[in-house]
Amino acid sequence: YLTVSIEPLPPVVVGDAVTLKCNFKTDGKMREIVWYRVTDGGTIKQKIFTFDAMFSTNFSQMENYRKREDLVYQSTVRLPEVRISDNGPYECHVGIYDRATREKVVLASGNVFLNVMAPPTSISVLAADTPAPFSRYQAQNFTLVCVVSGGKPAPLVYFKRDGEPIEATPLPEPPAGASSWAPRNLLHRDLDDTKVPKSLAADGELGMGNPFPTADPPRGLAAERDAVTENIPETVVSREFPRWVHMAEPIYYFRHTHAPVSDGTVEARATLTWTLNPQIDNEALFSCEVKHPALSMPMQSEVTLVAPKGPKITMTPTRARVGDTVRILVQGFQNEVFPEPLFTWTRVGSRLLDGSAEHDGKELVLERVPAELNGSMYRCTAQNPLGSTDTHTRLIVFENPNIPRGPEDSNGSLPGHCGFRFVLALTLTVILELT
Repeated sequence: YLTVSIEPLPPVVVGDAVTLKCNFKTDGKMREIVWYRVTDGGTIKQKIFTFDAMFSTNFSQMENYRKREDLVYQSTVRLPEVRISDNGPYECHVGIYDRATREKVVLASGNVFLNVMAPPTSISVLAADTPAPFSRYQAQNFTLVCVVSGGKPAPLVYFKRDGEPIEATPLPEPPAGASSWAPRNLLHRDLDDTKVPKSLAADGELGMGNPFPTADPPRGLAAERDAVTENIPETVVSREFPRWVHMAEPIYYFRHTHAPVSDGTVEARATLTWTLNPQIDNEALFSCEVKHPALSMPMQSEVTLVAPKGPKITMTPTRARVGDTVRILVQGFQNEVFPEPLFTWTRVGSRLLDGSAEHDGKELVLERVPAELNGSMYRCTAQNPLGSTDTHTRLIVFENPNIPRGPEDSNGSLPGHCGFRFVLALTLTVILELT
């Protein structure tokens, strides 16, 4: 007789050593032992171990040769460091010679499944759709995305706020027409009371927190906004925060998806969406945590929602001359800002050098600056959903001795033109006299 059995294996982690044991019992003469790795749903079997017993005979030390004794054999395959590619079924085939004829071989087999797990290799939290314009005067949705890569099987992902688990509503599809998600159109950006002169606020036109009606703004504010120039000091940094207050507790919506990767792992994505309230969400700590059977403790990544504060602006060259290319760059902030802010450049009282009203990006490049830009003021607005900040810088342009001032003389007339005018006048006089 011939029986084959393989001990089942618990899940193993990438890098562990694994032993595959093939146990069989027989009273016959063994021919071979072969291990196969099965792939493609059983259509392909790859031979990984073979023991040929043709030239190796086993004897049993029996006191009574009439007594039958079962010979117990064990074939062992050891994988020193398993990889994800080792995941899958394995088969052990044992062959013995038939008693009736040595030309016939009797086969029996057993199988076992090797489940290889892999802990996540990376986790990150980012904000969806950033950088992007974000109105400070209406309630809008905000979404955090947690991306977990390299895990097998898919991990369990959840969010926390300030160390406390968030109870979120599962969201298979984005909500459509939900009242709690509808944006609230409040004040317009042009009606920002931080830009109104204190005299107007003191007169009660904008004070006491009374919102403007949706009609035209007051004439005084409109006149201030339509002015060609603004009286701005050399260094100004102002911060603006939303004026609306969302009184109800936030309702969080959660979505969890995962997609298989070609290497056998899974990329998991978890999103947390809610109506942002900068009054309570500014400087709030959100963390994404991952539980996985291959991890001894949860894996974590965290971010703090913070509005931009104290931009650091540099201008190169520091002493610009006529014809130079000037670069104005935002190098950073006094704090860690999340999510990534959107930068908008404008020229106070006029358009930019290229004729555009504004420019997006961390850097503003002015090609071949003319002398007319001397003293011009540039504003950089950095905003994210938590707030915004404005910084102004003034461009000073010096004369360039390498560039000639032009063909004009000290009197403002072109050389040679005077003689030309004299000859022309004399010629006209002669013609008149002749006639």
